[in-house]
Amino acid sequence: MDRIVDLRSDTLTRPTESMWDAMHHADVGDDVYGEDPSVIRLQELAAAKVGKEAALFVPSGTMGNTCAMLAHTHPGEEMIAEELAHIHCWEAGTYANIAGLTVRSVRGEQGIFSAQQFAEALRPPNPHFPRQTLLCLENSHNNAAGAVWSVEEMAAVADAARARGMSVHLDGARVFNAATTLGIDVKQIAATVDSVMFCVSKGLSAPVGSLLCGTRAFIEEAHRARKRLGGAMRQAGVLAAAGIVALEQMVDRLAEDHETARLLAEGLNTIDGITATRAPRPSNIIMASVAGLGWTSEMLIERWTAAGIKCNARPPHGVRLVTSRNVNADDVTYLLEVTRDMVRDTAIAAG
Repeated sequence: MDRIVDLRSDTLTRPTESMWDAMHHADVGDDVYGEDPSVIRLQELAAAKVGKEAALFVPSGTMGNTCAMLAHTHPGEEMIAEELAHIHCWEAGTYANIAGLTVRSVRGEQGIFSAQQFAEALRPPNPHFPRQTLLCLENSHNNAAGAVWSVEEMAAVADAARARGMSVHLDGARVFNAATTLGIDVKQIAATVDSVMFCVSKGLSAPVGSLLCGTRAFIEEAHRARKRLGGAMRQAGVLAAAGIVALEQMVDRLAEDHETARLLAEGLNTIDGITATRAPRPSNIIMASVAGLGWTSEMLIERWTAAGIKCNARPPHGVRLVTSRNVNADDVTYLLEVTRDMVRDTAIAAG
């Protein structure tokens, strides 16, 4: 293809030149012995960024969330999460097959639920029921078009959970996007929870890695969990160096991705038969539907793929589009022109 517009995920961002340089010159040691200076610096920086005592560098967001579950809970207990939460739907069932938990789900409004809905998901004390010991929130919410919880919404639910003696974990894979949407310091979001995981490998553009943050005691338990999961790395400073650049240089530019998403959604909504949805407090994720054209997800993807446009299906009629620094306003213009031509040609062919 002469042109590729890849909207599958912001995980596809490649390292910046500054990251390549930092990785090439990274000061490294053996992180299993706690002797990699770049990993130590990244962990300290990450903890300071979100206002927590300590942090742990892990290869992926899924491992970070799994370490959190293992550190907060015991097998046979139950976690409460929104029904489309990533930790519930997209992490290979680690809550069950590794952490030994059940999940009681709450149906949110675009991924967000109230303290009252949380209360309705609570089980009464009874030996027939698992103990509910962990609440997991997700901000921004991947499967709800990047919906962003306000600090007040998070605090209300988290306070209700703590009143029941539960711990609260935030899957904050894109929490810096959430803070950008709200126009606040990310510390304000993280202050509502006991632990938070965030990725440096998405919009922040580092090639690999996530950070799990919380109290020192919590991170000690999470460190043991990381070892159990095979996440102990050696000269990981080569990767950590890019994460440092991500946190120091790439947070403020996330607003550009949100603006690109706005342009894309508004443009798609001008095409008859296509509906593009952004959350009330939007970020960099769009859900688009071609049900009005009578097309399936696969039909749209086939047509777009032929033009070098990539996205992920949300069957039967939807697709997920994620903006990042890989996608600019010219790419949006190209996508809209291609799509208008596709729709027009299909209408002409139908007679």
